[in-house]
Parts: sequence; C-alpha cells; structure tokens
Amino acid sequence: MPPKKGKEAQELEVSTSLTSTITDLLTEKLAEHKAEFLAEVRDIYTKYESKLENIETSVDDHELRITGLEQFADSTSTDLMAMQATLTTVVAENAKLRAKVSDLEGRSRRNNIRIIGLPENIEGSTPTAFFSQLLFDTLGLDILKSPLELDRAHRTPAAKPGPSGKPRPVVICFHDFKTRELVVRSARKLRGKLKYNDAPFLIFEDYSPEVLEQRTPYRDIMKKLYGMGLKPALRYPARLFVVLDGGSKKFLPSLKEATDFADSWARQHSTSPTEQD
Repeated sequence: MPPKKGKEAQELEVSTSLTSTITDLLTEKLAEHKAEFLAEVRDIYTKYESKLENIETSVDDHELRITGLEQFADSTSTDLMAMQATLTTVVAENAKLRAKVSDLEGRSRRNNIRIIGLPENIEGSTPTAFFSQLLFDTLGLDILKSPLELDRAHRTPAAKPGPSGKPRPVVICFHDFKTRELVVRSARKLRGKLKYNDAPFLIFEDYSPEVLEQRTPYRDIMKKLYGMGLKPALRYPARLFVVLDGGSKKFLPSLKEATDFADSWARQHSTSPTEQD
C-alpha cells in the first residue's frame, strides 16, 4: 500500500490545483477582454479613419476653391485697375468735352440778351419787330440811332403762365455783337428805371445753364454791394469785381472774399453818432 499523503502535501496539491484553475480562468478572461478591446479599438479607428478621410477630402476641396477664388480675385483686381485707368481717361475726356460744349453754347449765345418782367402777349405775332421798337423807344436816341436789327426774338420754351403767373423771359438775338454790348451796358446803367407801360423789366446777358450755376451764388452779395453804392460786375464766366473810386477794379476771386470785402467796406465807411455830431 502506498504511503498516505500528509496533510501539508494535500493542502499544497489543492492550492496548486486552485491556482492553476484561477490562472486559466484569468488568462481566458483576459484573452476575451483583449479581443473585445481590440475589436472596439479597430471599430473606433475605422470610424475615425473614415471621418479623417472625409475631412482630408473636404480640405482638398476647400484648397481648390480657395485657389480658384485667389485666382479670380487677382484677375478681378487686374480688371478693376484697367477699368480705373480707363475711367480716369474717360472722366478727363468728358470734362474736356463738357468744357468745349459749354464754350460752344456760350459762343452761340454771344449775341443774345434775356429780358425779365415783360407781360405776356405784348409782342403779338411779330415779336422781332416789336422788341426792336421797344428797345429803341426805351433806351432812346441818345443811345440808339434807329430801331435795332434783330435776328430773332421769342419767349423761353416753357408753359405759358396763367393771368396771375409770372411772365416768361424774352430771348433776343442781335445781328451785331457790338449793338448787343451797347444795349447791355446801357441797361446796366438804367437798372431799376426800365419800364414798359409802368411794368418794370430787366435786361441781362443770356448765359448757358452751367455759367448761370456759377454766377447764381453771387446774386445776394452783388445786391448788397449795389446797396452800399458800389458798382459790382461779373466778368465771364463768374469773376466778380468792384469798380472803385478812380475807376480801378478790385477782383474778388471767391464768394468768401467778396463777403469779407463788403463787411470791411461797411465798417470803414460807417459813421458813428459822435462823428456825425
């Protein structure tokens, strides 16, 4: 009979067997968890790899679009620079053409005058003859030796006003420029005294709209200078000057300078009550 194992030997055998069993179980479980973990990692990697590929594709697409936009911007910038250069040339040429047109229009009006304030319908069916005789009768033999030779005379092409409306201006074209100048100078001296059947009227030179736009701002200051006893005038197209005592001319290149001159003149020629006494 084999000898009986001792108690310690039996306990060691049981312990060894248990350890082996536990080790096998743990190894098996670890293998399972490792497989599951690797599977999850592979799945996550696959998902992120797919997303990364999509991102790369999107980035490549954006790069292509950005490159296209940069090229388009460069092309557009070049086109704009060319257009700007062309526009600068066109603007300069347009300014020259406008100046030429304004000059030509001014020359075409060179022999014209414009009469403001004459009642409607007084000229009847023969305006040229009527206004020739009217100017001759108004200015008198001291200025005009005979009725004037006029090429044409007409009202401005505006709607005819009603009975209480403001009469349209009359435009008259003289045959001779010197005669026109004589009439304008004489009318300037008689300003405020020209009348037709008690209806006062004024005679002006006939300017183009561009020239009138330049001259209009000087109306108030010229009225002020007239009221101060001075003799202001506008040289073509819009150069203001004042005729001083002795016949010298004082040119006032801007509206501000004209205003400053008028204020200074008023201060210098004002008389205080003490001085009057």
